[in-house]
Amino acid sequence: MKSPFYSHVAVFFSILIVMACKENEPAKTVEYPKGTYGYDAAFLKKHIHNPIELWNEEGARVLLAGDYQGRVMTSSTGGDTGNSAGWINYDLIASGKFKDQFNPMGGEERFWIGPEGGQYSFYFKKDDPFQFSHWQVPPVIDTLPYEVTHSDSSSVEFSQSASLTNYSGTVFNFFINRNIKLLKKQELENRMHTSIPDGVKWVAYETENILKNTGDKGWTKEGGLISIWLLGMFTPSEETVAIVPFHNRKGVKEFITDNYFGKIPEDRLIMKDSVLLLKCDGKHRSKLGLSPVIAKPIAGSYDFKNNMLTLILFDVNPNGNYVNSKWELQQDPYKGDVVNAYNDGPLEDGSQMGPFYELESSSAAKPLQPGEMQTYRQVTCHFEGDYATMQSIVRQLIGFDLDQAKM
Repeated sequence: MKSPFYSHVAVFFSILIVMACKENEPAKTVEYPKGTYGYDAAFLKKHIHNPIELWNEEGARVLLAGDYQGRVMTSSTGGDTGNSAGWINYDLIASGKFKDQFNPMGGEERFWIGPEGGQYSFYFKKDDPFQFSHWQVPPVIDTLPYEVTHSDSSSVEFSQSASLTNYSGTVFNFFINRNIKLLKKQELENRMHTSIPDGVKWVAYETENILKNTGDKGWTKEGGLISIWLLGMFTPSEETVAIVPFHNRKGVKEFITDNYFGKIPEDRLIMKDSVLLLKCDGKHRSKLGLSPVIAKPIAGSYDFKNNMLTLILFDVNPNGNYVNSKWELQQDPYKGDVVNAYNDGPLEDGSQMGPFYELESSSAAKPLQPGEMQTYRQVTCHFEGDYATMQSIVRQLIGFDLDQAKM
């Protein structure tokens, strides 16, 4: 008969064995539903090298990819369980392959350069027709990875060098530096010139984009100039609309471009007072643009289903040279847009890049001498809360009633 002492010892070691086995069990992976930041973060961490996350204790998250030119892939106001704000092209990323013309990987802010069309285009070769079949996005803004030169929990820095030749044959050698910073509440309020209401979930980041002429010749208007062009891809829906305010004036329609890919149907582009509303359902390819003569330094979109407000804040120089990106030879190549909204849709052959929609802004183009730099900044922010509170934010920042934005 065993003594009580040995029985206790046996029980003790049995407990240790069970505990050791549990410690060796693999940790269970938390699975988040599609549409959440956690889902997209897990997907991107599986398919791209070294994704970088910016975060704070209030739940703000921003996920970036050096693989994809230092772009912001997505963000969240509520941590892993919050809505994922950026559009992600899951199939293309998971394939691990690149397309020939353009790789719409997604991402809610990417670095591009302008102009897209015209005699100074970087997307068409000399004498090629301005047709989609001849359109080619340069690798430095499409497939080439950027070097991570700094990274911590609230900021990251990317860089890359390039040499490109435009439609007119001018060669450009330049260096790109891209810095992304997660904003604190006071910093965002300073940029918006208003306070964030209590109870609102939010995330905001600023990108500082620097272009340096590393060649031995100055850039001239006669040979073509480069603009810094920032584009954000977002998920479309029947209940999402882009909201683009402007300064109303006599002959205002002369400063609005609404025929990039044919005239936008009247039921898809509505002008109300000093605001343009573009339906963003991803079902009809359409784009609008505003001249710096009438553009305000803000644009956005509203998702009525999720009560999510997205805003971009940028600088406008009314006297600046903004490149014209229309797909044609132009009489006024420096009378282009400062802000655009784009709704994706089927191409002529029935294929489609998305669907997604975009909010875009551009810098003025400057004639940089060798060694000179140009800097362009943009703030992207998302707010989520009850409809009444979202309505009050839109009134303060845009001067518009959200009820009138329903299409």
